[in-house]
Formats: sequence, structure tokens, C-alpha cells
Amino acid sequence: MKRTVLKSSIAGIALMAATGAAWADKANDTLRIAFTKELENVDSYFNSSREGVVLQRAVWDGLIYRDPVTNEYKGNLATEWTWIDDTTIEFKLREDVTFHDGSAFTADDVVYTVNFVADEANGVKTQRNVNWMKSAEKVDDFTVRIMLKEKFPAAIEFLSGPVSIYPSDYYAEVGPEGMGLKPVGTGPYKVVDVTPGQHFVLEKNEAYHDSPKGQPTIGNVDIRTIPDVNTQIAELFSGTLDMIWQVPSDQAEKLSQMDQFTVANESTMRVGYLAMDAAGRSGEGPFTDLRVRQAVNHAINREELVEALLKGKSQVISTPCFPSQFGCDVEAAVSYDYDPEKAKALLAEAGYPDGFTTDFYAYRDREYAEAISSYLNAVGIQTNFKMLQYSALRELNMKGETPISFQTWGSYSVNDASAMVSQFFKHGSLDDARDDETLGYLEIADSSTDPEVRKENYTKAIERITEQAFWAPMFSYNTNYVHTKDVAYTPTADEVLRFTTMSWN
Repeated sequence: MKRTVLKSSIAGIALMAATGAAWADKANDTLRIAFTKELENVDSYFNSSREGVVLQRAVWDGLIYRDPVTNEYKGNLATEWTWIDDTTIEFKLREDVTFHDGSAFTADDVVYTVNFVADEANGVKTQRNVNWMKSAEKVDDFTVRIMLKEKFPAAIEFLSGPVSIYPSDYYAEVGPEGMGLKPVGTGPYKVVDVTPGQHFVLEKNEAYHDSPKGQPTIGNVDIRTIPDVNTQIAELFSGTLDMIWQVPSDQAEKLSQMDQFTVANESTMRVGYLAMDAAGRSGEGPFTDLRVRQAVNHAINREELVEALLKGKSQVISTPCFPSQFGCDVEAAVSYDYDPEKAKALLAEAGYPDGFTTDFYAYRDREYAEAISSYLNAVGIQTNFKMLQYSALRELNMKGETPISFQTWGSYSVNDASAMVSQFFKHGSLDDARDDETLGYLEIADSSTDPEVRKENYTKAIERITEQAFWAPMFSYNTNYVHTKDVAYTPTADEVLRFTTMSWN
């Protein structure tokens, strides 16, 4: 496969820079960053994008924090926690925390937040992040208990990640829509301006508590949505941006050869995969046949995708989870070699000797999606390629209207297989398999307090999912970060931009 080269004006832009284009200085203490993808709602419970995770960690805090380097759990809004029984956790809360609007943080805020997001009727986007909680109750002003619906050993991991605490009175008044327009948290940065989907301005929280996240040093962060990577690079050269990320590998390689930029590559927990409508939610289509799904798996040259397109610290993935996640048994997965002739034979056996035509959806990384589409076309699966915004494709997925799509999932950086396998294979709105056997394994794995029982049942689920080829897992992502020499930043492997660890050189 020949690499599809992104049309780039790097050489011309470099010439412009060399001939005296002005660089943005750091005198105004504002770091300018670009997001590629439009964020549907700043409220962290009502978006499921990586950009949303980045803002969530900057604006809000959770009860617990997991150090991304050591994986140690540390108290954040909570100072300590105790399991009262298998389904009850008691938290002692910090007494010196205030929200960005000046209101004091107390147990009431934890109780309101948990009870709101745990109620499915309130429509949190990623139910898996919250639906293990039953309710919360106040013991006193700085002691709270969270009750689980059933045993859920990954509770601490989730509480250290996607579960943020909101101000009770404010959230009760404005709801998700108001929180999306005027966010209020306890985090290291305040949001001072929002243009929905386009522009977000953050300001250092001078009253930030003694958090394991660290204290912010850069005064302001200006984030704009710029979908085109070449435009981002042009602005990096012209000095109107200080940092870009998720830069394609070929662009990053060119930029790394230029002295004025620092380019860093880091692995992520994000997995790219093809989801297929095995359950026939979109109609009785070809993907309800196991042989067709196996053919899709054999049609994809995963090694070539990684070597030619992703590069960096990416790796071939055969599991419906990321290998570092607890319970993600790599050895249990059935792997499918690249074998286009076998793919064609399987299609013929399934009744498609001349192949078939299908709608094929994607929302990001067009060059990856087009390469995958070309592999499918080569074995007779002709694709009507449809590139959508993430939120639009997610809605189609939830309605069961996508026969096959190129998807990615970063698990909210939760290092537990339940954050990915259980998100997509427990009969929820995004489950295109609806397989009862898989569901049974995951129900045991997600609720057992015995780590060995959990591992055993995740293993069985992974065996089942891969034997039935419900998905075609392909690769893990890496992320390229590019910034000017004025910026000091060391990325972590969880794909979270941490503004508190950025500083000026």
C-alpha cells in the first residue's frame, strides 16, 4: 500500500518563518493550543471525546487521582477512603476547597453529583462511567458514602478518572446545558470564555488547593478548534499557536527536523477498530454472518497500517481492549492474519462470490479510514465512504444504524478492561453484537471482588468476542505533540494534555 501523503505547505511555511514571521511571545502568559475535533458539550458527562477528557481534568476534580506515571492512587477532593462493605465506600473530604464561583466544596456537592449522574434518566453520555453507582449519602459536611449497585472492583479506578464533582446548587440551577456554557469546577483552571465547539479560554485558578495534579504555572490557556492539521501547522509557524497535538506521523517527522520545535511521541490507550453490525440492528445485512466478519478481519493488513501510517509507539492490537488494562488477556484473543485470498473465499462461502456494497463510516483520521476502505475494496467489499462529525456518528451508532464503521476508544484513560470491553459488549446502545454469552462473562468479571475470577471471565469474553469476530481490532494509537521551544512539557501515556505540568522555558 502506498502511503497517502497529506498535502502540506510545510516548506513554504518554513520559508515564511525564516524570512521574519513574528513569533507569539510568552509575555502575556497565554498558551495557545488547537483541538482538531469539535467538542459537543464542555460538561464532561455529556461528551465522550478526548478533547472533553482534557478539559475535564483541567476544570474539575475527582475524589481520587491516579498518578499517570506511578499509577498510585492519591487523595484529591477526598483525603482518605474506606470500604465499609463490598458495595459502600466512605470518603473523608478536604475542608479547604472552593469552586471557581467562590462557593465552598462540601459533601452536598458529592451527593448531588453522584445522584444526578447515576440516574440513567439524566442521560449521561457514557453510562459505563457512572452506572455502577447506586447513590450517595451525606454522613456530615465532610464525610460522604457512595453506594454501588453491586460489587464493582474497578470503582476506585473510575473515581480517579471520569467521575468529576460539580457544585450542587449551581448544577441544580443550570443543568448540563448551562454547565457547558459556563463551566464551574474546583480544578486548576477556570473557564472564562466559551464559544461552543470553537473556542475555550482558561485562566489559572489562583486558589487551587494542594492537589496531586500539581499547581498551574501558566496563567492562561487559549484553545481553538482547527479541524485541518495543515492550518494548525501554519499557525504554529506564524506564532499564533504554541502547541498542537495528535499530529500525523509524516507531518511530525518533518517538524522534528526543524530546530524551532520540540516533537514528542507517546503511546496511548486508544485502540482503533472496525465495529460490525453482527446483531443486525441496521437490518439483516452481510455482517450478521460470521464468515463475513472473519473475512473483514483477514482483509486488513494491521502491520502495514502501523508501519506506514501510525508509526511511533503504536502496536498491532488483536483484543477489544488495550493490553495494559487489567483483564485484557492478549493470549486469549484469536488473531487474524492478513490473508486477502482467505477473505475472498470466506465471502464466497457466505454467498458473496462477487462481494457486496456497504456504507462505511468514520469520524477521524481520514487517511487511516481510506486505507482500511481500500483493503476492504480489494477483497470485494465495496464501501460507500461516509465521513461524519464524531457526535453525529455516535448518534447513528446508538440507534444501530451503522453496518460497519471505523471507531476508536481511549477508555477515558481508565486502566481496566471494563472501561472498553464492558462499554461495548453488555447490550448497551453501542453494542452491535448483543451476544448473551459475552454478557454473562462480563457480568461476572465486572462484579467479582476476586481478581482471578475477574481475569478468568474477561479472558472468556475476549475469546468469545474474537472467535465470533464481532470487531476487527487493528492498532493502538500514539500521539505526536509539537510545540515551540518556549514551552516545556513531557507527555504521559494516557493521552491527557495536563496543563498543570506545562511551563514556559
